[in-house]
Amino acid sequence: MTDAIQAPLYLDEAATTPVRRDVLEAMWPYLTGTFGNPSSHHEVGELARRALEDARRDVAAFLGARAAEVTFTSGGTEADNAAVKGIALASTRGRHVVVSAIEHPAVLESAAWLARQGFEVTEVPVDALGRVSVDALTAVLRDDTALVSIQHANNEVGTVQDVAALSALTAERGIPFHTDAVQSAGWLDLDVSRLGVQALSLSGHKLGAPKGVGVLWVGRRTPWEPLVHGGGQEDGRRSGTENVASAVGMAAAVRAPRPDPAGVTVLRDTFVARVLAEVPGAQLTGDPQHRLPGNASFVFPGRSGESILLDLERRGVVVSSGSACHAGSDEPSHVLTAMGLEREVAQTAVRFTFGSAVTSDLLATAADTVVSVLG
Repeated sequence: MTDAIQAPLYLDEAATTPVRRDVLEAMWPYLTGTFGNPSSHHEVGELARRALEDARRDVAAFLGARAAEVTFTSGGTEADNAAVKGIALASTRGRHVVVSAIEHPAVLESAAWLARQGFEVTEVPVDALGRVSVDALTAVLRDDTALVSIQHANNEVGTVQDVAALSALTAERGIPFHTDAVQSAGWLDLDVSRLGVQALSLSGHKLGAPKGVGVLWVGRRTPWEPLVHGGGQEDGRRSGTENVASAVGMAAAVRAPRPDPAGVTVLRDTFVARVLAEVPGAQLTGDPQHRLPGNASFVFPGRSGESILLDLERRGVVVSSGSACHAGSDEPSHVLTAMGLEREVAQTAVRFTFGSAVTSDLLATAADTVVSVLG
């Protein structure tokens, strides 16, 4: 391929997705005429309150949960912070917290904050594919473990954890289990009963809702200390005037038809196979089978990851080197180094992520471009 493609081909949906039109249309009335404060006891406020509670019920249905267990947040980062800190602080079991070595920074930094408050934090290791085994988790659990937090699907390499098996282990010991499901939402089953978790985090902008809204689900029997105090909104779980329009948008996003994982998986595997076959030295990162359908992540030893990104973007293909949430850092991915890759190799990472709108032609164009840059 010699010419740049005409329009940018956006393959960075793990970072953020475009806002869906149906989501914008659902939100519009609550940004205009129905603008009331849902805590106000008059008709304008009551209209907003009903919309907020309808949205809460829709999100709860998406999770197979009770509406009273759903708290709207400002995004996945706040939801992770609230889960990790709130459950640990409310625990009567002890002051030991377990997280995986490849968690999102929102979880790792929350655990680091707990460590500064006197908690002991253990990072359970992962294998070369980024998976936490039942044996590895068993080895780090203690009688005083207050919380285990393990991501459902990794944002960089797409590896999907067997959360149901891991949470079954903690359930035997009465230890609360939180999972960051930000990346898996929309792709995988998030019924909290089947997952066996006691807390779960979501982010709207990974589902076609706007940035600035998320969800924390905490089971009603799980002790949890809210982090935001004030007027007692969200039944005291998160004070502050609720963002009604964004909550409505979040509900519209979870109600939207889900993509066909099998179809996207076939397209992804075809793309991966071509890159591995035609780019010398290319290596797939993450689990080749137990991974998100729309994630294809590689390292290209001997090349500069940042220069690859620039070369691809100049040719109209927009991708990333990994997490978009470690702002300003030029350090190699902690995910890849935890999986055993050398720092120099980890710095050559490139991640291609896409949604249900992707087609075989679009991924063929992306593969053409990758091969032209790296082949």
